Amino acid sequence: MSSFSRLHSAVQHHVVNSLGWRELRPLQESSIAPILDGRHVLLLAPTAGGKTEAAFFPALSRMLAENWGGLSILYLCPLKALLNNLHIRLERYCQWAGRRCELWHGDVSQGARRKILKNLPDCLLTTPESLEVMLVSAITDHRFLFSGLRLVVIDEIHSFAGDDRGWHLLSVLERLRTIAGRELQRIGLSATVGNPQGLVDWLAGHCEGSREVVQVPPNGGVQPDVQVDYVGSLDNAATVISRMHQGEKRLAFCDSRSRVEKLASQLRATGVETYVSHSSLSLDERRRAEAAFAQSSNCVIVATSTLELGIDVGDLDRVIQIDSPTTVSSFLQRLGRTGRRSSNSRNCLFLATHPEALLRAVAIVKLWQEGFVEPVQPPPTPYHVFAQQILALSLQERGLGRNAWRSWLLRLPPFAQAAPGLLDAIIDHMVGEAYLSEDQGILFVGRQGEARFGFQNFFDLFSVFMRTPEFEVFCGREHLGSVDPGSFAQHGQNPFIISLAGRSWKVVDLDWSGWKAYVEPAQYEGKSRWLGSGRSYSFELCQAVKKVLTSQTHFPFLSQRGQQALDEARAEYDWVKPDATMLRSDMAAGCSDWWTFAGKKANEHLRRLLNEATKLKSAAENFCLRVQTSVSAEDFAQTLCTINGSPTSETETAVVEDRGDLKFSECLPPKTLRSVLHHRQDANHVVRIILVQPLKASTGASTQGNCHERQ
Repeated sequence: MSSFSRLHSAVQHHVVNSLGWRELRPLQESSIAPILDGRHVLLLAPTAGGKTEAAFFPALSRMLAENWGGLSILYLCPLKALLNNLHIRLERYCQWAGRRCELWHGDVSQGARRKILKNLPDCLLTTPESLEVMLVSAITDHRFLFSGLRLVVIDEIHSFAGDDRGWHLLSVLERLRTIAGRELQRIGLSATVGNPQGLVDWLAGHCEGSREVVQVPPNGGVQPDVQVDYVGSLDNAATVISRMHQGEKRLAFCDSRSRVEKLASQLRATGVETYVSHSSLSLDERRRAEAAFAQSSNCVIVATSTLELGIDVGDLDRVIQIDSPTTVSSFLQRLGRTGRRSSNSRNCLFLATHPEALLRAVAIVKLWQEGFVEPVQPPPTPYHVFAQQILALSLQERGLGRNAWRSWLLRLPPFAQAAPGLLDAIIDHMVGEAYLSEDQGILFVGRQGEARFGFQNFFDLFSVFMRTPEFEVFCGREHLGSVDPGSFAQHGQNPFIISLAGRSWKVVDLDWSGWKAYVEPAQYEGKSRWLGSGRSYSFELCQAVKKVLTSQTHFPFLSQRGQQALDEARAEYDWVKPDATMLRSDMAAGCSDWWTFAGKKANEHLRRLLNEATKLKSAAENFCLRVQTSVSAEDFAQTLCTINGSPTSETETAVVEDRGDLKFSECLPPKTLRSVLHHRQDANHVVRIILVQPLKASTGASTQGNCHERQ
């Protein structure tokens, strides 16, 4: 008997009659039994694989069959734009059963929020950060709001689990469980990952009840059309896009907002109907662009990874990737945006603008062809998230008992497995530094906590990721988006011309106290900038690049000029050996490059070990360490032997000045912070692989060329 028959009769009726579906997709059939049986589930399928319905149809059936009342289902997403997109669909599904679905995030008006609090919906779409706001807000009765909660769906869960936002999400879910007084069924939705069992264990491994992965094996249908071309510059990429695939709807991905703006401007200059989408555009600007693009048929939308996560922009004909993403999983997400119609297959065209990007694109395609997908690895020792949660709980409960946090958070594995006394020591430190105050065993936000996080009703406390202040840009009353203040200092001209939404704007007024810029349309090409951290490549990607360089394989997915550019790169780097690391010293310049092809995380760890062992100053890149002095191969090999014999797992970061993007790190005792930084930078398994490889010296100057990352 088909699992479809287990769905509630109202859901069955509307699937057949309202949607006109003759049958469910395999994933949707396979998800019904475990969700109806109350199991925690991870649903895996490519983009457009029907994951939303696979989760929501049985969840809605449970709601109806068991007569859930009040707010019973939470649907969480990493992006507000994705929530907006999903709301229309989920609202329709709820209406089938006479239920309501509402939306709550930072762009939802206060009036709409008041209506939600007055008349609770059955399903609420939101983000973890908005949940945090609801929990700590003085005007929200969180116990009334969440007491009926039964089930949580987490969309694009892989985008949470790989960083601290995932630990924040799980912490908030633990608090909701305590408020609801019951275990919450957890359903995660994800594209293909390298460790599905590890991901579902992360999501629900500590929860009551069984858990499982539901994944439908890919069928042996038409293979995706993947091609890699070398164009040499962004200008040339714009020319290629404007001349190829005319009459098609194309989605072009770039690796930064600045390059998105530049490419969009260049495409518009060639007469191509072009739209823009990235995180620094205003909500209205993004909505207009995405809606117009969805309705057009001969156009290009240029985007960052914000359009990677399933936001519906209609049926696409082609995905174009400028240069390359840094992971296979990201490539799979983008590839999955095409092929939704039976008339076209999945496809992706890489346009590499410099040799290193070409090598990375070829390596990504080769890893994909070999079946490799990166595992999702939650960052270890999230003790700064624990500190954030203690501050949030003290606000939520209007005062937190010294040991009351245990009933809220202690089930989470990283906190449950912490060394005895470590978490209490964090609280002691927060009290000592006035981030918390203590009165007769009750914890409150302290003087320093108020000063550091209390601005705008504790706005900075609601998320665990850093926010870089940006200037909000207005044309009249229309909000266009935001840019980094460096956009007004880099031109050497007055007035400033910036680029935003793919158009040029002349800055007519700057309000430095209010962080606002007022602009009007300009004719000349503008330029904007946004701050971003350097991209870190994985060990597997860097090793794949090395294999591409050291092999003589001709790849069928490469264009003729792509193969020619690859041959030139191989000739330039003919000193790279497949079974060794290479030392290239430049005696005249007084520096050396140690080519490990280990990835930035491992190279950063090696840099620290080198500095502790020899005081050699170096800088870590993805492919090599740049040592700020010339060293002989013999001396360097001896140094590596010394490092290889040392207990690297016991090495701790010597300084804590460079905290990177570790928000709330100031709430940790110095020793704990050093330990957290060490565990997050540590890559001993990779370091051991590198250190056991032979070291070879190469004649010639230290290479400054194509394989170094472009910043």
